[in-house]
Amino acid sequence: MQCELCGAPIQGQSKIIKIEGAELRVCARCAKYGTEVQQPRQSVGSQKTQGFAAPQTPRRRSRDVFDLMEGELVEDYTNRIRAAREERGWSTLDLAQAIKERELLIKKIEKGDLIPEDDVRQKLEKALNIRLIDSGEDSTSTGGPGRVTTTVGDVISFKKSRK
Repeated sequence: MQCELCGAPIQGQSKIIKIEGAELRVCARCAKYGTEVQQPRQSVGSQKTQGFAAPQTPRRRSRDVFDLMEGELVEDYTNRIRAAREERGWSTLDLAQAIKERELLIKKIEKGDLIPEDDVRQKLEKALNIRLIDSGEDSTSTGGPGRVTTTVGDVISFKKSRK
């Protein structure tokens, strides 16, 4: 068995540690990088030596962060937030109070120093009546009718025709 952190073969007993929410089976040297998770002890009678496997409880699949994503944050989110705020005549303090967040957070988001987390983004969208998520369907990168895009085949045929 190999250590899931350093890749070295595990000599002796492996340890299960938690790092940033992920549980890893590691060697004794790498155990110091996380918090050790208590391993359930197996009694002698519960091992598979009796000829049948103990019934296992179904393991619940953990949700991936990408399962929760609705789309991507638009590139000009700073401009959209600032324009919507100024359109209402609000200061950064007024907006912060409206969404129950700190003014410094609003300033950093408008400056582009900070990307708003999902809960803050949703509060901003609701308070300012704007959309900050770019869903895949309304992307402008897809070629629509009347839009001419150059393909590799066009370039090859263009070079062939010049000879």
